[in-house]
Amino acid sequence: MGGVQIVSTVIAVAVTAVAVALVVRAVRQMLAVIRLGQPDPTRSGQRAARWKTMLTETFGHTKMFKWSVVGAAHWLVMIGFIVLSTLVAGAYFEVVNPEWELPILGGWDVFAFVTEWIGILGIPAIIVLIVIRLRQLPSRTSNSRFAGSTMWQAFFVEYVILSVLVLGFLIRGFKVSSGLFHHPVWATPFSHALGAILPASLTAITITALIKILVSMGWAITIGLNPTMGVAWHRFLAFFNIYFKRYADGAPALGALKPMTSNGAPIDLEEADPEKDTFGVSQVEHFGWKGLLDFSTCTECGRCQSQCPAWNTGKPLSPKLIVLSLRDHAYAKAPYLLAGGGKDLSGEEKGTAEQLAGVNVLALAEAERPLIGGAAELGVIDPDALWACTTCGACVEQCPVDIEHVDHIVDMRRYQVMIESSFPSEAGAMLRNLENKGNPWGAPPNTREDWTKGLDFAVPRVGETDEFEYLFWVGCAGAFEDKAKKTTRAVATLLNEAGVSFAILGNNETCTGDPARRIGNEFVYQMLAQQNVETIKESGALKIVATCPHCFNTIGNEYKELGLEVEVVHHTELLAHLVKTGKLTPVAPVDGGLTYHDPCYLGRHNRVFTPPREVLGAAIGAGAAPAAGTGILEMGRREERSFCCGAGGARMWMEERIGKRINVERTEEALATGAKTIAVGCPFCSTMITDGVRSKGQEEVEVIDVASVLLRSVKPTPTA
Repeated sequence: MGGVQIVSTVIAVAVTAVAVALVVRAVRQMLAVIRLGQPDPTRSGQRAARWKTMLTETFGHTKMFKWSVVGAAHWLVMIGFIVLSTLVAGAYFEVVNPEWELPILGGWDVFAFVTEWIGILGIPAIIVLIVIRLRQLPSRTSNSRFAGSTMWQAFFVEYVILSVLVLGFLIRGFKVSSGLFHHPVWATPFSHALGAILPASLTAITITALIKILVSMGWAITIGLNPTMGVAWHRFLAFFNIYFKRYADGAPALGALKPMTSNGAPIDLEEADPEKDTFGVSQVEHFGWKGLLDFSTCTECGRCQSQCPAWNTGKPLSPKLIVLSLRDHAYAKAPYLLAGGGKDLSGEEKGTAEQLAGVNVLALAEAERPLIGGAAELGVIDPDALWACTTCGACVEQCPVDIEHVDHIVDMRRYQVMIESSFPSEAGAMLRNLENKGNPWGAPPNTREDWTKGLDFAVPRVGETDEFEYLFWVGCAGAFEDKAKKTTRAVATLLNEAGVSFAILGNNETCTGDPARRIGNEFVYQMLAQQNVETIKESGALKIVATCPHCFNTIGNEYKELGLEVEVVHHTELLAHLVKTGKLTPVAPVDGGLTYHDPCYLGRHNRVFTPPREVLGAAIGAGAAPAAGTGILEMGRREERSFCCGAGGARMWMEERIGKRINVERTEEALATGAKTIAVGCPFCSTMITDGVRSKGQEEVEVIDVASVLLRSVKPTPTA
């Protein structure tokens, strides 16, 4: 062991000791912050399913492979990080003695082969990721998904990975040239080729191994000093965040909202006390521990941001920036909270002067910031960002580490609405209408059945008939909004034509509560939901068909919390079945080209993509051979990547005052297909896209529900 080896060994050990100490400190700090969150007992069950989901998503890269090039490159880098960490361990032996290698694995040709090819493929993979990041620098493109990300951290991580890969090959090359490498050419072709041009030098092996250790430990020291460095820490935290996701079977946190809880238990609003129970989230520590884990895990990749309709139309909302703001706030406030500080629900300080005496002034200042507030108030989240969310779920769908953005946003809305009474003024009228009239438009409740007038058949009411297969849930839009009433009539006509027995609740129906819940008013939602659950149970209905995806989602997914177990289908699903079974036969083809807009709450939230297209395909190809295909002029953003119409999250009743209108953005995409008919499966989407078509001066383009398209094909008469 020469002088170079002795000095190198001392340096390697010293730097490693510092790195380990800092990483352990950072891990303890992160665990302390995450434990500040509220309990959540729903995250611990179904362990086998959770393990399966975690392993499938991480090693199968199921989210990342939706973006093929990036997904493949990231998978290679991830595998390289895991497997090639063994070669970093081997460098410690090579620093001490250039002839040594990693025990057991180091002498195995198969191991050499695997690590060789991971390195060969890993270098171009990380270069691809670096080039993509360079090409999408926020300074070069205004809509970069990396806008707001901490770029130096990302480049630091990527260049460290590239350096470690290159240094690994240099060590092997020097060992080949020095006659110390015993693996055959077939297993390590690149290392042998490199060794053929490198000089023989034992010192070079030691120095290169030391540099590899210094680079690796430099990375560890950096992340140890930066516990909020999600672009690095997600390599460890992602496994846990995916394991503890809301649904153990791997489904994204979409569909039903997470129930409002206090101290980990669902709130009973009849017995809840605002002085004892948390109504939503007003302080960062009111989030569940999974929320704080979400914030810590964010990779800053911007996938959520790139898909967000608000961000894409110039609104201040970015799901990524909300998560990063909450993360930075939580860690900056943590010293104050960990010392015993915090505000009780009445706003009084819980910590004593003695407890807070040692807390640094920055943490104390952070503790005074309101969670929701404008720049003048030093708020963590801007109100305009909070209320811009349409709850479309595109962020949740795209997040590769399963962050649950929508639940967190709605939790913050709940406190603002129910405790602070702070929300956009125009939404107040909607909430009053829900409370007083049972519908968001404030229409007279006794006119819910008016849509049935003029039909050439009788529409059965529950109570008038006890035998029906489907309860037809008409919904507020379907009962009161003129354009949606045409869809309601079309569905009823088609069901009657197909011989399906159905009945309606008529004036006994009321709003499902979807807009109230998504704006954050759990009180009004619970009032409406409980009333509806009782009514449905009394009706004896076992199956429900709904034309509004928001009603479909609320009854099918959220009323389960209130004890309602029924089968709920969207009308496009039922119509597709009736066409397949020959109970409805399209005869007149649709002319002029047709495109279809996937509603968020039908498609992304509930995975209903195919049935509407099957119905439209049957109508387009009426009388043609089945091999003719659907003939739908598809938009670029469709199915799980469909772009929101702008109406969800109670935005239907709030004016867009910032940036471009979301419905106009989506309408332009639909018009770009050249279609003369834009088919929809949601009354909200119908209203928003119709307004968009008018704003573009394209009145010759018709916006129409899937049911009306089918009716025109089945019964080509003016009544369609």
